[in-house]
Amino acid sequence: MRISTNTRVLQAQHLTKEVSSPEGSLTILDDVSFTIGGGESVAVVGPSGAGKSTLLALLAGLDLPTGGFVELNGINLSSLDEDGRAMLRADNVGFVFQSFHLVPSLNALENVMLPLELAGHEDARKAARELIDKVGLAPRWSHYPAQLSGGEKQRVAIARAFATEPTVLFADEPTGNLDSRTGETIMALMFELNRSSSTTLVLVTHDNALADRCDRILALEAGRLVSDSRATE
Repeated sequence: MRISTNTRVLQAQHLTKEVSSPEGSLTILDDVSFTIGGGESVAVVGPSGAGKSTLLALLAGLDLPTGGFVELNGINLSSLDEDGRAMLRADNVGFVFQSFHLVPSLNALENVMLPLELAGHEDARKAARELIDKVGLAPRWSHYPAQLSGGEKQRVAIARAFATEPTVLFADEPTGNLDSRTGETIMALMFELNRSSSTTLVLVTHDNALADRCDRILALEAGRLVSDSRATE
């Protein structure tokens, strides 16, 4: 179910998300619309509670909107059942999280091999070794997550995210648990892989300097899209 890249990879139309609370219905996202093209790097910014992570979950099909819809290369995510959305994600979406989400019982190489094996890759070990080398962890491939530093764990997570050559990579505060120097190194690596693979990058961040490195910035406030700006040349 691999999707070919075209000029419009993601489209959000009148995206709304409401949840129930003791005080009644609470609107997390309110009528958000935008389009993201293939190969773009897009930062999603805004204060805590603005709806950034909720937006990421809706764009990835991890949750469904109350109103409006998301299309990934023309496929309406709301038209798919849970299994269909999971298959779409497995083939076309990569994730990098603040808390790494590595499997503790697998070493670095095995963590990167996992999505390749699930996708039926013919030589998952060889492909994973190449990615481990690319992110600079060749000497540490046999180490388990508990034996790796925060920056090393995130390198493994990035290698794993790019392993299946996703159409879109979603990154939620990927440097949030790292010191500033390590965070800069990790983001330089992520942007380089983004450029070399033509993967579309959608990045949630509180870091304005990091957001400024993206092609485009979507700013949320209280669940509404208040700004959609492109980086100046």
